Amino acid sequence: MKRVRFYDSPVLNKQMPLWRARLVLILLVLGFGALAAKAMYLQGLSNEFLQQQGERRYERTLVLPATRGKIFDRSGTVVMGSSVPVRAIWAIPEDARSASDSQIAKLATLLGMSPADIKGRIAGEEKNFVYIKRQVSMDVAGQIGDLKVPGFHQQAEMRRFYPEGEVAAHVIGFTNIDDNGVEGVELAFNDALSGRPGSRRVIKDRLGRVVEDVQAIVPPVDGQDLKLSIDAGMQFDTYTALKEALKEHNARAGAGIVIDVKTGEILALVNLPTYDPNDRSDRKGPALRNRALTDTFEPGSIMKPFTAGLALDIKRITTSTLFDTGNGHYRYQGSTISDVSRNGTLNVAGILRRSSNIGMTMISEKLTSEEMWNKFTELGFGRPPQANFPGVASGRLRPWERWRPIERATMAYGYGLSVSLIQIAHAYTVFARNGDMVSLTLLKRQGKPTSVQVYRPEIAGQIRAMLEAAAGPEGAKLAQVQGYRVAGKSGTARKIVDGKYSRSLYRSSFVGFAPVSNPRIVVAVTLDEPHGKGYYGGRVAAPVFSQVVGSVLRRMGVEPDAPIESLVALGSDEVAPR
Repeated sequence: MKRVRFYDSPVLNKQMPLWRARLVLILLVLGFGALAAKAMYLQGLSNEFLQQQGERRYERTLVLPATRGKIFDRSGTVVMGSSVPVRAIWAIPEDARSASDSQIAKLATLLGMSPADIKGRIAGEEKNFVYIKRQVSMDVAGQIGDLKVPGFHQQAEMRRFYPEGEVAAHVIGFTNIDDNGVEGVELAFNDALSGRPGSRRVIKDRLGRVVEDVQAIVPPVDGQDLKLSIDAGMQFDTYTALKEALKEHNARAGAGIVIDVKTGEILALVNLPTYDPNDRSDRKGPALRNRALTDTFEPGSIMKPFTAGLALDIKRITTSTLFDTGNGHYRYQGSTISDVSRNGTLNVAGILRRSSNIGMTMISEKLTSEEMWNKFTELGFGRPPQANFPGVASGRLRPWERWRPIERATMAYGYGLSVSLIQIAHAYTVFARNGDMVSLTLLKRQGKPTSVQVYRPEIAGQIRAMLEAAAGPEGAKLAQVQGYRVAGKSGTARKIVDGKYSRSLYRSSFVGFAPVSNPRIVVAVTLDEPHGKGYYGGRVAAPVFSQVVGSVLRRMGVEPDAPIESLVALGSDEVAPR
């Protein structure tokens, strides 16, 4: 057999030019040299830039949340607001779509959602992160973790919890899902409660796992704890008394405030209807209104002591000045001023005790509009109270230059201006003290409070004695408290409907203080649109005042200053003062 050698082939046997071989060799050497140079550039000279670009795609700044401060009542032992750990359930849609229908169904059951809703959240092609549900309880989160559903993960977060629930809802308020204050104390003191969040810069992989820290951790600064002026026990007592009254008189709404006369601390603040701040679905509608601070109304007869005090203070009248109120009807400036009953001739104490509109009109004739406006402004009417609380109303007090004589008369007995319950309660501290009005606070007072002198001390004492009579046997008897001397004034004002005073809708109020021998508290109560057996403040609001005063003074350990038998019941056939 003839052997065939490779060089016998005419193609392989052809000799290549030497310069071409050298050219190929040179090109190969240059190529490898270029690659080596590029590698040296990337790995050496441009290393920092490339690392930054890589880290930018996987680096994350994690916010380390600060623990929100707790809210305590004045004793420091009752927690009224605190943060509890919860979990946020989130998913990587691309991975989560591999979960089976049965796994999704079990997850939906635990979260209280529909499977379709969960599937809809993970359907987006462009998303790599989506919240499924936030603020899930730890128990439920644990059960979800046991399911091991692919693509679903958990993240730690906090949720506010309010142990006092609806009793203190309007005081404490609540936070939103991001733990920022939205209402009440949570909003008013949000900066102090929130603290300062920390940060941590890390590199994460596509599953969200931390691979490396790239910067030193900045630790969070937890929020401050707050100690309120509110007493949890007094808050509950006021809430209970007001709730019973609303039910008994079928009233539309109500509010009550208790103020410490000595310190200006707000010991209780209650609004009804109310809501449960722990239930997000309950945070809506009229129940959210903090009526004691944001709602204004024409006060009616509870304004009368301020006008009487002014006339006495500037010596336009004396305690012995007499006024003939006639048969209960009085024509003044083309209008008829009416009293509930015939009162005849009265001094200023009798005018307050009998709640005579005619008598107050006659007193207003001895005053100028400017004098009344100045005094009402000193008392805080027409301007928002300094209570460190969001949404406080200023009320309405028109400039005195625009008052007509008839308006001066109606303002003297509480019509033609509007006030909030906290304004009227605050103003009554001048009679409970020595004519000076103490500053208010919702935080437990540290140090001595400031005050502003409004009436001379002797005038405050005179009005205090008159108000004790107004809450005595010939006045609002239902305001009396067993064992304690009380002073106060009832008020019943018609509501304006479609620009006219209604004949069936009223605002019934009572404001007073106790014990008279050494006043410790001011209590203000108002009921909106009562529809029970009566609507006068002396019949509707005075019993709530009595119940609250009795329970609060006993909690404070205040010694009785009146014999037990001093309690006088109001007969069902008697007419309560307005």
